[in-house]
Amino acid sequence: MDTQQSRDKILARIRALQGHAPGLRQKELGAAQAYLAYHPEGPQPRIEGDLIDRFEAQSRKLSASVTRLQRRDLVPAEVARYLKAEGIAPEAICWPSLISLDWSAVGLAVEGRAPVRDTPKPDLVGITGCFAAIAETGTLAMVSGPETPASMTLLPETHIALVPASRICPYMEDVFVRLRGERGSLPRALNFISGPSRTADIEQTLVLGAHGPYRVHVIILENE
Repeated sequence: MDTQQSRDKILARIRALQGHAPGLRQKELGAAQAYLAYHPEGPQPRIEGDLIDRFEAQSRKLSASVTRLQRRDLVPAEVARYLKAEGIAPEAICWPSLISLDWSAVGLAVEGRAPVRDTPKPDLVGITGCFAAIAETGTLAMVSGPETPASMTLLPETHIALVPASRICPYMEDVFVRLRGERGSLPRALNFISGPSRTADIEQTLVLGAHGPYRVHVIILENE
């Protein structure tokens, strides 16, 4: 049973317990879809200049590092450079779709799988793509799925994200428009990542890596 079927089954049980007729669901769903299609958007701040420049500037404000590349085949060399500069071992895991890049040519040992918890040798670096990126806030939008595990952005201490320039949207609302247009339904999880994890709960002292990665390195692919 897939996620959508499981969700429908759970909601059907809730409706039954509430005494609602099963047939009302399609009518309510149609009303919600009509509202989304015709309801005007709320006010949004105006974004001046180039979207890529804005996304990069906002990402840096959130303590993420950013670089730009012209071609995807240059990614392994950039990852190797970044890890060396940060003093991190040349080992990583990545989305299965990225394993075909020539990692070994630059001395990197990369495996295409999800991170494994509670092992003697934890996965410290995760390399992913993204569903979209938001220029207004410098945020990554990550969609979960079998080939895009959400744990890849949460468990490793270092998150390296590839961001095609064509996937940079002006606003968060545009991410949901893309989801409806490209996928038709919401995924099991949609995570918005704005730089390294942080907290200031204790004495208002900012601490990075509280609930996720200590470091976020964004690689913008300008020709994608």
